[in-house]
Amino acid sequence: MRGILFAVLCLALTGSSFAAKPVIYGTDNRHDLFEVTNPLYLKLADSTVALMKSDTFQQNSSGLLSIKSDTFKNSMGVCSTERFADQYNAAFCSGSLIGKNVILTAGHCITDSSECATTKFVFGYNVKAEGQYPTTTPESEVYTCKKIIHREQNGDGADFGVILLDRNVTGHEPLKLAQVRMNSTIENGTKLVMIGHPSGLPTKIDDEKSVRDGNQSGFFVANTDSYGGNSGSAVFNELTGEIEGVLVRGENDFVQDPSGSCNISNVCPADGCRGEDVTKISSVIPYLPHT
Repeated sequence: MRGILFAVLCLALTGSSFAAKPVIYGTDNRHDLFEVTNPLYLKLADSTVALMKSDTFQQNSSGLLSIKSDTFKNSMGVCSTERFADQYNAAFCSGSLIGKNVILTAGHCITDSSECATTKFVFGYNVKAEGQYPTTTPESEVYTCKKIIHREQNGDGADFGVILLDRNVTGHEPLKLAQVRMNSTIENGTKLVMIGHPSGLPTKIDDEKSVRDGNQSGFFVANTDSYGGNSGSAVFNELTGEIEGVLVRGENDFVQDPSGSCNISNVCPADGCRGEDVTKISSVIPYLPHT
């Protein structure tokens, strides 16, 4: 997480909140939406948001908002063989809808009122057909941060932000939380699914993952395939579809390929490296508005 290489790569990105670093555990299980048939996963993805800066958008003649961004390959110097290298990456963090006008994300994604004022939440930033990458969005799918309801940022504990939007969300359903975790600890081996925007890319669904250590204070450790931009991604229970936590920290980032000319993903065994830290939903629930 703390390598010089990652610091250099961050400068090439819009936004400064890439804190969950790139690493693959075992098999890379990230999928675009057009590759997914599980109706539960698609429903969960529909209530996922990409966090983007206000200056990412420009009104075009068709009435849509153009999304200004570069390709993953150009913005982060990844090899052309890296998965999704030719997709655009406009997001800087991820989030999920948990109330009619409430978003859950990582605490380090929006740290103060100034960052709140310049952050947009975009639904539907995904790839619905192979090779058709999103470059525009309807204005109705873009919401603004009105205020931070509550945030915490503990480097070795909970890290989350609860955000109030400028208006109620239409066309997307609030996600369910694992309320049971207020009275029970998530068990090691629990099957997980993470949905978010790795490296700022369009929505990716990362399935067949699991809890490695559920006994940490304020967070648990999982083996999700997490990248910068996944900060704030909801991590779901694979069976119930309920949010178990929020992705916030992780293992070392990209490494150079043998030629030294470009970057490739760091790869770890499924049970190797340090694992990825997920803020427990039990740390979040006490601070949610009663709506």
